[in-house]
Amino acid sequence: MKKLKIGIIGTGNISQQHAAAYLDDERCELYALCDIDEEILAAKGKLYHIDRLYTDCNKMLAELPELDAVSVCTWNAAHAPCTIAALDAGKHVFCEKPMAMSTAEAEEMRAHAKKAGKLLGLGFVRRFGKDADLARALIQEGKLGKIYYAKAAYNRRNGSPGGWFENKARAGGGPLIDLGVHIIDLVRYIAGNPRPVSVYGATYSLLRDREIVDLPAYLASRPDAPVSDVEDLATAMIRFSDGMILQAETSYKLYTGDDCNRVELFGTKGGISIDPDLSLHTSAAGKLAEMSFPFPAAYGPESYAQEVKSFISAIVDGTPLRADADDGVEMMKILDAIYLSAETGHEVIL
Repeated sequence: MKKLKIGIIGTGNISQQHAAAYLDDERCELYALCDIDEEILAAKGKLYHIDRLYTDCNKMLAELPELDAVSVCTWNAAHAPCTIAALDAGKHVFCEKPMAMSTAEAEEMRAHAKKAGKLLGLGFVRRFGKDADLARALIQEGKLGKIYYAKAAYNRRNGSPGGWFENKARAGGGPLIDLGVHIIDLVRYIAGNPRPVSVYGATYSLLRDREIVDLPAYLASRPDAPVSDVEDLATAMIRFSDGMILQAETSYKLYTGDDCNRVELFGTKGGISIDPDLSLHTSAAGKLAEMSFPFPAAYGPESYAQEVKSFISAIVDGTPLRADADDGVEMMKILDAIYLSAETGHEVIL
């Protein structure tokens, strides 16, 4: 079988997960790398034994027509232009989350994918966790009944990555567009992908200049952002077409006891909590009952490998993408609405 030739655009932290998955998949060959930072690019080329190195994705696409697909792992502002360039060059694209900087950009990306007849996969990695698989199975078995309410929180005590993550022009926002996208999409996916219909949100930028030196924090690969102008906390209430309400909150920095990454869904027959293991809360013989699953159910490095392998399977075998352009557009509608609601102080109807 002819191996797919893969390029990666953007060689920062998240690209390592993509590269590892491609290198481990016998159906493809990691063929070329592109990054605007020549030093990091050279280091990654040496690490992966690749000498097809580019600082301009358009040049890479023009000079390597043999490329079959690319992963877009840049900062958020470059997602749309790099993805569109690759699609127009006839390549399948796997784009990291968030899909874009706005709904308008996301819809343009989707339109180019349809016109090119190429796949556009999205990096919603929480869809590939064991917790998501198990939760969906329990719901499909009717264990929760009708789901009417959900809560999700992804909060860090000291988790601002710095660098471009703090620069609105590059990131599009702060923890909402970086972390919140994970938990909002996970709830929507578990619940069967209901359509968002209205949003009320608020954002705060009150701890932007706080510095804590005794706690470790995830750091951007390039600590070069000249400004810090994104929110440090966002909260929202999202109403969906099936009647479910999701209360979501996310923060880079918060005065709280512990970091939190928790999702809860509540139905008429039972509830599910993921924190990080999955528990089913239900009733039997008129008494409340709880079932906890003994294995670590949350996502991990293997989830990143699975989402990339799923993208390759979609190209090779035609299997459906678990997260496609439509999912990315719906997420951007939610994120845009939260930021707009925060700005205006009013509910946004979608």
